[in-house]
Amino acid sequence: MFTVTLLTNPEKRNLELALVENLRNAWGGGDAVWLSVDEVAEFGIAQLPDNQWDVWKDLQSAGVDLIVQPSENRCKKMLLADMDSTMIEQECIDELAAEAGVGPRVADITARAMNGELDFNEALTERVGLLAGLPESVITKVLDERITLMPGGRVLLQTMKANGAYAALVSGGFTAFTARIAAELGFDENRANTLLVADGKLTGAPGLPILGKAAKVTALEEITAKLGIAEADVLAVGDGANDLGMLGRAGTGVALHAKPSVQKECDVRINHGDLTALLYIQGYARDQFVT
Repeated sequence: MFTVTLLTNPEKRNLELALVENLRNAWGGGDAVWLSVDEVAEFGIAQLPDNQWDVWKDLQSAGVDLIVQPSENRCKKMLLADMDSTMIEQECIDELAAEAGVGPRVADITARAMNGELDFNEALTERVGLLAGLPESVITKVLDERITLMPGGRVLLQTMKANGAYAALVSGGFTAFTARIAAELGFDENRANTLLVADGKLTGAPGLPILGKAAKVTALEEITAKLGIAEADVLAVGDGANDLGMLGRAGTGVALHAKPSVQKECDVRINHGDLTALLYIQGYARDQFVT
């Protein structure tokens, strides 16, 4: 059995009953269940439809995300999340670069690295090099003035943790940022790269080894082993090419507002919903959210 979930942006709530019923009838689905009125509905089907991705493409233009996944073991025991452009709305290194006066140059490298066009480790080293001499105090300034949380993140964490899940933040960004974001949202642990500092200024070098794509997979392996759970029990979410390893290994890998190269590799793609979509695809209804 498979579960089909249709969801929209929670600010717009424009999921039409007729659309849900037409698709349910076309795919021979069971009765539709509304997890949130006018926003999210789901129904069961016996087998994967041949035209899933054609329908997905049509619904994208209508502002609707379509997810089809096995019904068994949808509700996960662990959340493994990227930070930049996933749990926060920005790329922290781009914001530091803006303060250093090299914003556009670094942002271009970031975009290409996240789309898989550049080697992540080399791109990170180059970008950090452009921050040499920046006062360490700027990190706090950026956190206070430039960083905003992705909508739905706090509810996602609180609801999953209230239901016994473990939450880990694993970022190709920096511990100076993950420590605060993890504490603010309620993650159980966080892993990231470090920015080396001397005499109160960034040296322009990252701490080694660099936490990249392979390190996120290692985190998945180590944390599941520590918890005594299977990788199938993990919900992973990210947006960049360096997330693909963990997204592919997790029981459910979610490409959230992801780069095109990342979306192509993932069966679960959220482009219109916010982070509460990760609760809906597990079968949580809005009235079960913990706030």
